[in-house]
Amino acid sequence: MQNLKIHYHPEVENLDNKSIFTRLATRSIAMQESNILLLYTERYQDYSLPGGGLDLGEDIIEGMKRELIEETGAQDIRNIKPFGIYEEYRPWYKPDFDVQHMISYCYTCEINTALGASNMEQYEIKNGMKAKWVNIYEAIDHNKKTMLNSDKKGMSIERETFLLELLAESIARKLEV
Repeated sequence: MQNLKIHYHPEVENLDNKSIFTRLATRSIAMQESNILLLYTERYQDYSLPGGGLDLGEDIIEGMKRELIEETGAQDIRNIKPFGIYEEYRPWYKPDFDVQHMISYCYTCEINTALGASNMEQYEIKNGMKAKWVNIYEAIDHNKKTMLNSDKKGMSIERETFLLELLAESIARKLEV
């Protein structure tokens, strides 16, 4: 799978003498024309792709499906294709490690437009996460405004906006053909 980007959070100046742990994750990209299935998080005021951490030993595709169903209630997941890998190094605020190395495996897929019931984790509910179909260009604009103007932004917004912009570019290329 193609490596899309390696991102270093501004607080991670270097990795010298740092204790690092790696977290494997997935991100799901379900689109219908220029609409994309995203999660809006009230706490951070941003849009993000459905996804999350893989369980130890979990198959990447099975983990992608699990996260997509849990967070959005997606139904009839099909035509799964690799989109790319996004790596990031971010600060870790627990005493066991200094830095988290997150590797996100991103996949495109098709799903039914109608969503079933989600089964979010307690912290996701507390953060006000809701799945919704959104115009990709509106989501990009919204995230960019949040990055500029909000002190609530989370660490994931740069990854999410980068991936959304990459997807928008691929839509534009398809329209040119």
